[in-house]
Amino acid sequence: MKILIADKFEKSGIEGLKSLGCEVFSEPDAGALPGGVAAAIQRCNPGALVVRSTKVTAASFEGVVAGAPGSLRLIVRAGAGVDNIDVPAASAKGVRVCNCPGMNAVAVAELTMALLLACDRRVPEQTIAARSGQWNKKEFSKTGLGGARGLKGSTLGVVGAGAIGRAVIKRAIAFEMRVIVWSRSITREHARDLGAEWGGIDTPALHAMAAKCDAVTVHLPAAPDTNKLLGREFFAAMKPGAVFINTSRGSLVDEAALREAITGKGLRAGLDVFDNQPSATAAEWVNETVRLAGVCATHHTGASTDQAQLAVAEETVRIVKVFMETGRAENCVNERA
Repeated sequence: MKILIADKFEKSGIEGLKSLGCEVFSEPDAGALPGGVAAAIQRCNPGALVVRSTKVTAASFEGVVAGAPGSLRLIVRAGAGVDNIDVPAASAKGVRVCNCPGMNAVAVAELTMALLLACDRRVPEQTIAARSGQWNKKEFSKTGLGGARGLKGSTLGVVGAGAIGRAVIKRAIAFEMRVIVWSRSITREHARDLGAEWGGIDTPALHAMAAKCDAVTVHLPAAPDTNKLLGREFFAAMKPGAVFINTSRGSLVDEAALREAITGKGLRAGLDVFDNQPSATAAEWVNETVRLAGVCATHHTGASTDQAQLAVAEETVRIVKVFMETGRAENCVNERA
């Protein structure tokens, strides 16, 4: 089978695919070249495509002939979300789209905790002050609103109970936090088994949970029913001075409403994703939210650890192996394709 890898990918994954007998075309800059992924598919004629963040648009499938020998049959998203892939267009051509859920859960959970600690202890502000030659222990060691609350004994709301949400809950409990978990499908029993309190399953319950929490972290996929789920009502419900963390997708948050809450009620925010973030890995970028005091920003690097990428590469190889041997597409998000 021919495999086109249209993104940066671990060497271990490339070698693993070759060990299956695959002919591997590694084109990490395919998305930025003339014609993009569509041109790379035409040039390589792969049976399977592997991508991380590179966009696979409807145009990518124009030369694909459904069911034709040697034509594209499988796309593996080397990560969890598939919002960079036009799944309906893939389905129309009979191309199965698979992902690697849970492989980067620990990495994202670790960044979530890092952002939570950075916001609580105002690490970015302390670093900026120190680098500018200012020593200000008086400011950064104050208590009360605007000071460091500390994680022990504080309440964390976790929105989403998938692999990442569960990994965050485990780590928050280790910090001796009280955890409340909200999900549209979670039961009281499931929450209890996770060591957390049940936060409900609907939007009013989400807002009610926000009012109880010292910090809230979001771990949901991008979807029509999650678009701008965290808006004015949600931020209005949060406590003054509370912390909001988003390491999932920027589309979940109404950033204008978040900015109002940051400036109006002293919310702090740790953000790894943004609604207007560049699709390129390096670009000039302006965002009003990250300029605000109290915001700690990272560059959508939640899954960017060696451990996570090795796990994703291993899972990608496994998915391709199973598909080659059985024709079964594991972790398929469009089963009817």
